[in-house]
Parts: sequence; structure tokens; C-alpha cells
Amino acid sequence: MRGAGSPCCCAEGERRPQGERRKEGRVGRRPPLVAVAAMFLCAPLRAAAARSIRQIRYLHRTAVCNASGGTLFVHRDSPENNPDTPFEFTPENQKRIEAIINNYPGGHKSAAVMAVLDLAQRQHGWLPISAMNKVAEILEMPSMRVYEVATFYTMYNRKPVGKYHIQVCTTTPCMLRDSDSILEAIKKKLGIKVGGTTPDKLFTLTEVECLGACVNAPMVQINDNYYEDLTPKDIEDIIDELKAGKVPKPGPRSGRFSCEPAGGLTSLTEPPKGPGFGVRADL
Repeated sequence: MRGAGSPCCCAEGERRPQGERRKEGRVGRRPPLVAVAAMFLCAPLRAAAARSIRQIRYLHRTAVCNASGGTLFVHRDSPENNPDTPFEFTPENQKRIEAIINNYPGGHKSAAVMAVLDLAQRQHGWLPISAMNKVAEILEMPSMRVYEVATFYTMYNRKPVGKYHIQVCTTTPCMLRDSDSILEAIKKKLGIKVGGTTPDKLFTLTEVECLGACVNAPMVQINDNYYEDLTPKDIEDIIDELKAGKVPKPGPRSGRFSCEPAGGLTSLTEPPKGPGFGVRADL
């Protein structure tokens, strides 16, 4: 009997090492099931990868138009927004920052980053990169951590906005209630497109995702106030009041007090019963 490494005879009478014979045998066999499955999966995987790349590209294009008031996720130095743009917190806001930081345990100052960024934006009107750097310095955290927060949340405006920032919700509930007509009325009234600011720097128009007032759709947010149950005429009247230096009354414009049913109450229509109502007399 030959050993594992002994030569063997082939059909032609030549003697070749057994390892070569095993190699030739493998070449002639059918491909394993895994290889066959891989061949069938290859095309779907390629298609899925192509779809993912298209989605990433679409997200980038959308971000250019919509995110953070129409700015890119990344920062680009400009004459009005660069690390040398002057920014210092006022003495009053310094006191507010101390109060905010004291809400958190020692060693966790970075937890105050969102509130302090909001304070910087309210003071400056928008959020330049020099303000982000100042926040990082005060909270003793890397600047990149602050940039990550400021570029993630669209509440931070990383380019100048007008005195009145009109944010129009066009997500599904508002869209079904004709938010498109509200958006068109604003564009026509102010003569600007989405992402634009009026020449007098009074109004900026932004299209946003859900603002959480779906039951009062369509609605807009102007600075910190919600205006709900709107019609095109309502939004035109609101803009006229803002131009006149007035602050329109926030809330529904349809006569509703809050978010009760538009057709009137369907429950809780009577005064509440007194204590003990429905309780057994022997208890």
C-alpha cells in the first residue's frame, strides 16, 4: 500500500504526485452550493448597493436645500462666518450660562451644549462657527462635539436669517390639509423662494419636517410661536401684522381654543361628577 505522499499511476501511465491528482479532481467537480448561491445573489446585492448610493446622494442634495436653513452639513468659511467672526456672550447671558451649567452634576458641563448653543443663537440671531467655538471653550469640550450637535439639529441656523423666521411644515398631515397653499401664499406675499430672505432682512422662509401640531394642520412656526389651522388669508394677515411691528396672537386661527375636535366636543360634554360618583354606598 502506498503512503499518502507516494506517486500513483495515471491513465496515460505517467506517475504524478497524489496531491496533483486531488487538485485535478477538485477542478472537475460541480461548484459548491455556496458558490452557486453567491452567483444568484450577486446581482441583487449590486442593485441594493446602487440604490443605497443613490439615496446617499439624494440625502446630500436634499441637505443642501433644506437642512439648517438651507446650508450644507459641512462648514465653509465665508466673510460673515469664519473662526474670526466676533462673538462674545453678554454679561447677562454669562449669568444664564452659569445657571444652566448648575443644572448638571460636576464634570458634566457638556450636557448643557444644546441650551448654550440656543442661547448663543438668540443673542446673535444665528449661529456662526465662532459662537460654536466659544460654547466649546466655556463647556470645556472638543469643538468637533459642538459642531456635531449644531449640524444635526435643524433648530440651529448656521447662516443668517431674517428677524422673523417662518418655518412651514409640509409633512403628510399638513400636506393633506393643503399646506402647499400656505407655502405658495407666503412665497407670493414676500416674493422669495424657500430658503430665501427678503431684501429688508425681515423674513426668512424655510420648509421643515413635522413640528408636532398635526391635529391643527396646516401650521407654521414663526420664531417661537405656532400659528395653526391656517388658510392662505390667515398667513397673509399674520405677515401684515409682523410688518407693522405687531405680534399676532399664536395658536389656532379657526376659533378653536386648542386642539379639541373642529366640529365640537364629542366627549366630556358635562361638568365632572363630584367625589364618590359611581362608588358603592357600602364602601
